[in-house]
This record gives sequence, C-alpha cells and structure tokens, in this order.
Amino acid sequence: MSTQAVFFDLDGTFADTAPDLAYALNRMRAARAMPPVPLSATRPVTSMGARGMLQAGFGITPLESDYVAMRDEFLRLYEKHLCRKTRVFPGIETLLAELHVRDLSWGIVTNKAERYAKPLIAALRLEIRCACIIGGDTTGHLKPHPAPLLAACHVLGVPAANCVYVGDDERDVLAGRAAGMKTVAVRYGYLNGGTPDAWGADLVIDRPQDLLDFL
Repeated sequence: MSTQAVFFDLDGTFADTAPDLAYALNRMRAARAMPPVPLSATRPVTSMGARGMLQAGFGITPLESDYVAMRDEFLRLYEKHLCRKTRVFPGIETLLAELHVRDLSWGIVTNKAERYAKPLIAALRLEIRCACIIGGDTTGHLKPHPAPLLAACHVLGVPAANCVYVGDDERDVLAGRAAGMKTVAVRYGYLNGGTPDAWGADLVIDRPQDLLDFL
C-alpha cells in the first residue's frame, strides 16, 4: 500500500477531550446542587458525546422529554470550555512530525460537530498543519457511515485505498472499512466499552507512534 494520507478520529484517538467534557457535565450538576461525577465514570463514554455524558451524569436518555434541553445546556457549557485541559495524546506530536518528514497529509474525521471540532483544533494550534476537518455535520452522515471519510478523501484529492483511518471505537473501523481504507484501532482510547482487538482492524496499537512502522 502506498499511503498518501492519515485520518484520525478526534475524541479518544487524537486528543484527550475527556476532562473538558466532564467539566461541562459537572457544571450542570453543580447548578443542581449535585456532587461532581468522577472522571473515571465519564471517561469511557466520552466518545459518545452529549448522549454518553448525560447518561453518565444524570441517567437520562434521548427518549426522555427533557433530554433536548439538557443536551443543549451541556453543549453550550462545553463550547465555552473547549480546551481548558484538552491535550493531544502523548506521542501524537511525534507522529505528526514524522508524517511531515514523510510528506504525508493528515486530517481529522470525527462525529463531533464542526462548530466544536474546528475551534478545538485551532486551540491546540494545529489548524495550519491539519489538511482537513470533517465533522459529524459536514456530510449529513455520522460514522460508521463512510461518507465523512470519503469527504476527507475528496478534500485532499486522494483515493481511499491510499488512506489510513485511526480510531478508538468500533464504528471507526467499520467506517474506514466501508470507505475502502486501511484501519487502525488504538488501545489507549476511550473504547466505549469495546475491545479493539476484536474489531477486525488492520492494526491495533498501544501508542500513536506505533503507527509509523505500519505506514
């Protein structure tokens, strides 16, 4: 395989966003005179976004009548505190530097809406180096649908067969496979209760820099 581009899922793969999502949730709980939920309880469901966080913090699901109002409240708080403690995972900077040396483009393909994903990448000071940011609202489809990944290929002008997608959720592997890409699952991510070795990815890694040999 002649790799031309690497695409990353955002939450749990590229950046550790769990602390700031948990902060927004606990701001909601504090407003209701409720004690904070520990990060250990919310971290595993971080990749599920507002749905996962509200389930962990309030036991509420999208089927309940007040879910939409609470979701909107949560997202407003999160938008104000996107990058308090969010950082790229250890090893990501090393990986990005090596991708640059090898003249390989990279981008972000996430189910996070563009209104959060783009400012977050900018806050991490990586927007100039990032070739594309495809959000959950870019194509009208969410992963595991392949449309977001195919949109990323279109932006970069590269065939899917020459791309690698890296993610921490089974839906990432399913999306990458459906798009015709090579897929890499990370054991260090949030995982959403899953087992990366069982997802059928082409490679499973423990650290971002472990991807380099595969490339």
